[in-house]
Amino acid sequence: MTISNLLHSPQTPLTLLHRPHNHHTHSSFLKSPSSSLFFTLTNKVNHRQTITTKSKKSDSADYPDRLISAICYFYPFFDGIQYGKYVITQFTPIQLLIQPLIPAIKVFKSFPFNGFLVFLTLYFVVVRNTNFSRYVRFNTMQAIVLDVLLIFPDLFERTFNAREGIGLDLMMSLDSTVFLFLLVCLIYGSSSCMLGQVPRLPIVAEAADRQVL
Repeated sequence: MTISNLLHSPQTPLTLLHRPHNHHTHSSFLKSPSSSLFFTLTNKVNHRQTITTKSKKSDSADYPDRLISAICYFYPFFDGIQYGKYVITQFTPIQLLIQPLIPAIKVFKSFPFNGFLVFLTLYFVVVRNTNFSRYVRFNTMQAIVLDVLLIFPDLFERTFNAREGIGLDLMMSLDSTVFLFLLVCLIYGSSSCMLGQVPRLPIVAEAADRQVL
């Protein structure tokens, strides 16, 4: 009842409208130090939000960055092409898919230390070079980590050099799985980069994130 009477009372609006000290109080608040601090903090927050929005927009990769990132995913595929010796001979579509890459693969395999030299170049010239965008450095690091993981199937083959029976079948299955994984990573990584997207490969994406500052 008290609130209702207050809202419907004809004297209440008049009292509020004609009290001269209300305008003075409002002006005093605008001129007070606390008011200045309030508007300063508000402006800083708005400015930070603007900067954040701009930085998010600037994360989009331009076409040279996309191309460099897409090319990097050929490195682990070329380095692990030998794991496809069973799959490539059995499936003609994969042979047709690999055929255009044969000249580049021959050049890559022509010198025993080419893989190691490419690794050093990509890591120290691209990943550790802040002149490149984070987009390029992240994708390059993913390709490097993917190539480093090829050590494990290589060690497995050297340890269990099976030539017949179940051991050979297991070796063929392992090699084929590794090759198909590299092929999928190549297609997914390169196509995503050409579209300006950020491919996150399983197993290697988190490791690449930790390496790229």
